Amino acid sequence: MNAMKQARWALSEADLDALEIGAGILGTGGGGNPYLGKLRARQALREGYRMEIVPLSALDDGARVVPLGGIGAPVVGVERIREGREGLRALRALEDRLGFKADAIACEEIGGANSIEPLIIGALAGLPVVDCDGMGRAFPEMQMTTYSIYGHRSTPSAMSDPHGNVVIFDHAVSELFHERMARAAMVSQGGSSVLALAPVLGAFLKRFAIPDSYLKAIRLGRRVMDARARKEDIAGVISVAEDGRRVFEGKIVDLRREITGGFVRGEITMQGFGPYEGETGSIHLQNEFLILRRQGRIEVIVPDLIVVLDADNGTAFSTDMLRYGQRVTVLALPAHPLLRTPEALEVIGPKGFGFGDLDYSAATG
Repeated sequence: MNAMKQARWALSEADLDALEIGAGILGTGGGGNPYLGKLRARQALREGYRMEIVPLSALDDGARVVPLGGIGAPVVGVERIREGREGLRALRALEDRLGFKADAIACEEIGGANSIEPLIIGALAGLPVVDCDGMGRAFPEMQMTTYSIYGHRSTPSAMSDPHGNVVIFDHAVSELFHERMARAAMVSQGGSSVLALAPVLGAFLKRFAIPDSYLKAIRLGRRVMDARARKEDIAGVISVAEDGRRVFEGKIVDLRREITGGFVRGEITMQGFGPYEGETGSIHLQNEFLILRRQGRIEVIVPDLIVVLDADNGTAFSTDMLRYGQRVTVLALPAHPLLRTPEALEVIGPKGFGFGDLDYSAATG
């Protein structure tokens, strides 16, 4: 079977520069540090590896595609750089366990370094990466993908760490149990691993994956780069490109952040300036930015994207980059329609993060 029509395009180092920026914005604070991911990908290109993207439309319905990405706390990912072949080991272990050969790799989340990890593994394995993902952003837990939400069972799966350990999860009774077991194993492995999930068919991805994720992130990154060269307002450029809006500007006056259960959890408090002078804002986070409150009232809530930018240069902050005294601009970007259905909101709306008393529709107006 020819699993892909010939419609691939190869990434360049310039594409990686743009992807780093776009994935940092879409990461909403999480997904791993995209700069470190870009450095690893750039080194692979310079060693002669090829990173190819294949559009969803060129994927045969029967193609067997392996969703793959990193699992762990963003702060750990910065302090503990990956060995480099964790994902390849996980992929090969999964293929051996199930007795198949993957036709392509799919990205689990386009946000942060997890947009780049599949490209590196695809290059090492000689496989293309499908131009899609399961989140359209970053979320902290594995079951929070459109793949899982719309029916894909992600076990059997394989996870590997920098030491060379490989764990096979043969069967989980639910996607949530798979997340819990994988999270516990990842903590024991040191807080940062790579997971390859059970293969999904091309026909399923065409229905339930978020399309054109890499193209979107690269285009967004290029727009930001052009805006910087022209000394334009970065926040305004992003808002126009992504149909978003500016929701707060302020200085971080308090920051609480800790690693618990394999997640970075906490809250930042901001004192407003400019149009928001005299106001306060706060953001609740769990690896990613989840809820923005302004004057104590909810302004933005998951699954919509909360993007925190450096107010001076427009750089997107990840949760590990936050510091007391930073001046920030906060944007709200709309989530993809696949993330706004009733079944999706059960998993990645307020209820999915333990905020069962909050309503997504009311909170976002």
